[in-house]
Amino acid sequence: MDCFARLPEGCISEILSLTSALDATRASILSKQFKSAAEGDYVWGRFLPPDYREIISTSVSPLLKCDTKKDLYFSLCDSPILINGAKMSFYLDKRNGKKCFMVGARELAISWKGCWDFTPNAKSRFSEVAKLQSIGWIHIQGKITTRMLSQNTNYAAYMVFLLERMDGLRSSKTIVRFLKNHQSISNTSKNGNFESRETGKIARTRGDGWMEIEMGKFYNGYSEEYGEVVEAWLTEIHNPEGKSGLVVEGIEFRPL
Repeated sequence: MDCFARLPEGCISEILSLTSALDATRASILSKQFKSAAEGDYVWGRFLPPDYREIISTSVSPLLKCDTKKDLYFSLCDSPILINGAKMSFYLDKRNGKKCFMVGARELAISWKGCWDFTPNAKSRFSEVAKLQSIGWIHIQGKITTRMLSQNTNYAAYMVFLLERMDGLRSSKTIVRFLKNHQSISNTSKNGNFESRETGKIARTRGDGWMEIEMGKFYNGYSEEYGEVVEAWLTEIHNPEGKSGLVVEGIEFRPL
């Protein structure tokens, strides 16, 4: 510790910038010199995504006043902002500063849209959610360009929803795939349950009051090898029983 205490503050800042937000926060209690370095804009600027200014520039949400980059970091962790004409939301994973996006219901490709209502929901960050009235088959697709996501990062896609009723809603199939030049180059699929059971891939309650079901995992290498777009689908086309009561907020892509 004495060796570190003798280092110039600039050196301490450089070292801390190679760690994580959690490490920098812990280091700030070690000494006044560490506190000054650990709370500096240089360190927290390194924890923010390289394109954070570009992302924020598309925000339609009022941003909280942030005097420092540390304040901005935690604001983006705790308060998702609406971007791209309020069609998507963006926030940071507090653990590592990785980018998280949700594609809102209005931006999803939903088959048989005449069987859905788009309506406000007080719990949603978006102006409208998709509410299923009555249908036999379900097909919902969300996509995002790989360049928007954090590079060299393991992600998962999640359907974010509520269930007002369980009419005909039991199980579903999900697919996550990469597209290059509109052609699929890899995909994973799984079966999931809307019901809350203790086994299998099931829906779980989120901290914001919604529920989610994991649709699939993928590695975003952001290179020609990994494709240009990642798609996540949820389908239920094998049981023609009438279905209703599903409320969809969006599909979220976030780091594991």
